[in-house]
Amino acid sequence: MEADAISTTALLSKTDSDTISGTKDYFKKLEIRFKVSLLLVFLVPMALLSLYFHFQFTYSLKESARLNLAAISESQRNTVDLFLQERVVNIFTQFQSQAFNLKPTNQTMESYLHNLRQVSDAFIDVGFLNSQGIQTGYAGPFPYLQNQNYANENWFSTLMQKDKNHYISDIYPGFRKKPHFTIAVKQVLDGKPYVMRSTLDPDKFYMFLRTINHAKGVQSALINQDLVYQIADPDQKQLFKQSDLKPHLTTGTGVQEIKIDNDDILVAVAWLKMTPWALVVTEPLHVAHGKMYQARRIMIVGIALIAVVVVLVIWSTTGFLVNRARSSAENRDELQVQLLHAAKLASVGELATGIAHEINNPLAIVLATTGVIKDMLNPEFNMEAGPEDILKELETVDAAVYRAREITRNLLDYGRKHQPRLLPCDINQLLDEVLAGFKQRELAVKNINISRRYDPGLPEVIVDRDQLRQVFLNFINNAGDAIEGSGTITISTHSEAGCAYITITDTGHGMTPADQEKIFDPFFTTKEVGKGTGLGLSVSLSIMKSMGGAINVQSIPEVGSSFTISLPLQPKERKCHAPTSDPDNCREGKDAVDSPD
Repeated sequence: MEADAISTTALLSKTDSDTISGTKDYFKKLEIRFKVSLLLVFLVPMALLSLYFHFQFTYSLKESARLNLAAISESQRNTVDLFLQERVVNIFTQFQSQAFNLKPTNQTMESYLHNLRQVSDAFIDVGFLNSQGIQTGYAGPFPYLQNQNYANENWFSTLMQKDKNHYISDIYPGFRKKPHFTIAVKQVLDGKPYVMRSTLDPDKFYMFLRTINHAKGVQSALINQDLVYQIADPDQKQLFKQSDLKPHLTTGTGVQEIKIDNDDILVAVAWLKMTPWALVVTEPLHVAHGKMYQARRIMIVGIALIAVVVVLVIWSTTGFLVNRARSSAENRDELQVQLLHAAKLASVGELATGIAHEINNPLAIVLATTGVIKDMLNPEFNMEAGPEDILKELETVDAAVYRAREITRNLLDYGRKHQPRLLPCDINQLLDEVLAGFKQRELAVKNINISRRYDPGLPEVIVDRDQLRQVFLNFINNAGDAIEGSGTITISTHSEAGCAYITITDTGHGMTPADQEKIFDPFFTTKEVGKGTGLGLSVSLSIMKSMGGAINVQSIPEVGSSFTISLPLQPKERKCHAPTSDPDNCREGKDAVDSPD
């Protein structure tokens, strides 16, 4: 007996260990899936939003750099146009001076040059030309230009042919063999055109261009329609050289990206209004987009830090929550096993009276038979005591002993803690086993009849026989307790829609709707104090739900109650409910189906 107990304990320990190991594996997989799911839920949208904002941010900053350079070029273009317009006006003003004369003297020309240099040091000299192109008056550093004939010069012939009264030439060396450009104005006097011209120093013009450019890394230059530099930085570009820049516009303002000597350059082009020159403003791309690159680096680092924080929080929080859930599940499973075992022991206590009566019967037979044998062996009674007679009496003793042993064995099996074992089971046969023996005789003593309405074709159901036996016993006990005086317990079985249905109906006192809402709550009972634990229906519901089944109840006060147990023919393939073919048989109990395990 001790060896059996040790073996049973070892088996239970091994089973518990396997269950715990399986639970840990399940929650480990659940933790991994949970972490991966949360990471995907948080990181994928974050990544998509980051990419979207990254591209939008990059586009906005690039557009901002283009607009900024375009604004610089327009501002400088307007300033250069104003500068040239002022120089034209300065030269025109000399026609209105008091010293003006169609035959100017050297002193008059010097006064003209003095007046011009007072407004801008870019003026180099000044000359007065008649309608034939002869420079009849000159003041400046090149006196040999006095009486020089400019009739064949491009700027002179163009000015004479145009309706405009001024002309600004491209950079050219001219007679002085030195780069300069000419601003000439035309005035008609006494019916003849006369020209006042002045040359400007390109270097001084470039210095003026630099003074209006305050952007770091930005360079400005002027090119004509042939892409030849007119004004440029003397240290980097040479006049009369063709520019590598090829503006895609011939008028107005525009910005483009080009590559020069493997360098990416942002170029803004703004065409002047005073002369067909283009102001070209260049800025290296790494300078133009410097703020963008810095902001993008900050954004990438920030997003990476946020992602790391999110990953760490999810990883640690998820692990903590899953461990809590695993611990709760393990505790819940252990408590459920303990609850089932406690319910069994409580049922054993309730059955103790009936069991004692059942054991007393064979003991009484043994006692009576042994008394007969003693009388047979007593010479005073003169009874036949042959071996055959004594052997017959001993067989009666053996039968009574075997009957008592069967009762105690069944009691021990019922009270022992078992792990669930799902095996095919004949429901009709199991019901007969529950009713057999002292239970049926106990009910008969109370004048309670048992009516069996079994479906002979009921398929076998895969269940745990011990647990299902406990459920049947609980309902039969409750039905018997509900009947006061004589009555009937009707047990019927049938199958429908992949489920097996067992209905236990009594003619007892029934239950109120309020009681029906609470009968599956642990420790709730309608029995008198000391006659019930309130665990039977709660434990039965847990057992049914663990097998994928359900319990449904209908009860009418003073008429009786009907409990329907539904079980799937295949374990955990579906959840069963009350049979649809017999809706009046029982009412589906809300708490029976939806109560937590």
